[in-house]
Amino acid sequence: MTAPIPAADRADGHDRFGGLDRAEGHHGAGGSDRLPPARFAYPAQTWKEIAHLLLNLPVAVFGFVYVVTVLFTSAALTITVIGLPMLAACLLGARQLGKLERTRARALLGVRVDEPSPLPISKGRGGPVQRLWMALKDPVGWRTLLYDFIRLPWGILTFCVALTSLFVLWPVLPFLARGLTNVDRAMVRGLLSPSDELERRIAELESDRGVVVDTAAADLRRIERDLHDGAQARLVNLAMGLGLAKEKLLEDPDAAAAMVEEAHGEVKLALQELRDLARGIHPAVLTDRGLDAALSSVASRCTVPVKVTADLPTRPAPAIEGIAYFTVSELLQNISKHSGARSASVDVWRAEQRLLIQVQDDGRGGARLDGGSGIRGLADRLGAVDGLFVVDSPPGGPTVVTAELPWRDRTE
Repeated sequence: MTAPIPAADRADGHDRFGGLDRAEGHHGAGGSDRLPPARFAYPAQTWKEIAHLLLNLPVAVFGFVYVVTVLFTSAALTITVIGLPMLAACLLGARQLGKLERTRARALLGVRVDEPSPLPISKGRGGPVQRLWMALKDPVGWRTLLYDFIRLPWGILTFCVALTSLFVLWPVLPFLARGLTNVDRAMVRGLLSPSDELERRIAELESDRGVVVDTAAADLRRIERDLHDGAQARLVNLAMGLGLAKEKLLEDPDAAAAMVEEAHGEVKLALQELRDLARGIHPAVLTDRGLDAALSSVASRCTVPVKVTADLPTRPAPAIEGIAYFTVSELLQNISKHSGARSASVDVWRAEQRLLIQVQDDGRGGARLDGGSGIRGLADRLGAVDGLFVVDSPPGGPTVVTAELPWRDRTE
C-alpha cells in the first residue's frame, strides 16, 4: 500500500518521481514547451559564397572550352582570310563572358567592378582594317581569355572543397568559403576590372567630346537665333522700306527721302548687330592683335573698372586663345550684371605648359559652380580641353575665379 502524495507536491504539478501532472499536460502546448523558430545555420552572405563556389566548376569548364576552341581554331585558320576576323570576333565574345562574370561576382560576392569602356568599333568608327586591329589588340578581351584559361583548376578545387565541406566540414565551412571567395574577388578585380588609368582617360575623353559637341551645337543655335531675330529682321524691314521709297520717289519725293533716311539708319543698326555677332563668334582684334588687346577691348565694355595684366611672351594656339577670351568675357559679364563690385582685375600669364587666368572682383560674392548655367558651362568648356576652373567666392566677397588651360604653341 503506497503512501499518499503530499498536497504540496500535488500543488506543484509534479509527482515525487518527477512526472508531469496530467492537468498540465493539457496546457503544455501553450506554455513554456513552445519550440523556437527554425532558422538557417549560416547567414545569407555565406550561402551566396557557397553558391558561387559551387558554380565555379560549370562556369570554369565553359570558359576553358571557349578559350581553347578560340585559340586553336583561330591559330589553325590564320593561314586563311577568316583566321584573324574570327579571333577578333571571339575576343568580342570574351568581353561578354567577362561581363557575365562581373555580374555573378557582383550578385554573389558583393564585388563592385566598373564595366570597361566599349570599343570604338561598336560605334562604326574607322575602316574595316582599323576596326579589326582595334579588336585584336583589345586588352579587355585578352585579360578575359586569360581569366577563363586559369580558372579551370581553381574551379575544380573550389567545387570539391565546397561540396565536401557541406557534409563533413560544415562547422568550418563559412571560414573556408570566405577564404576561397577572397581569392575569387582578387581574380575578378585583377583581371576583369578596367585598366584604371587608361579606362579613366577614355571615359574622360568621351565625356569631353560630348561637351564639345553640345557646346558647338548650342553656339550654332545661338548664331542662328541672333541672325533670324536681329540682322535678318532688320534687312527685311530695310528691303520693304526701300521698296516703298521707290514707289513714292516720283509722286512724293519728300516722303521717299524720309524713307531712305530711315532705311539708312536701319542699315547702320544691322551692320552694328552683324559686328556684335561676329565679335561673339571670334573677334577680329583677337585674330589681329592677340589676347592682351582683345581682353583690354572686352574690359572696356564692362560696367566696372577693370585692370588687365597679360604676361605672355608668345601667343598660344588659336583654340586656346579663343577659349581664354570667351572665359574672361563671360566672367566680366557676370561681374557687370550680378556682382555689385566697384573694381575688378584680370591677370593672364604662362606657367610652364599651362595658361593661367585669374579674374577678381570686390563684389558681394556668393558665386558657385552650381549657381547658374553660365559658370557651369565655362567649367565644362575648360574641362573639355583638360583645363581647370575654380571659384572662390565667400559671401560678402571678394570673388576670385581661377582658370587653367593647357598651353599649346601656335603652329602658324
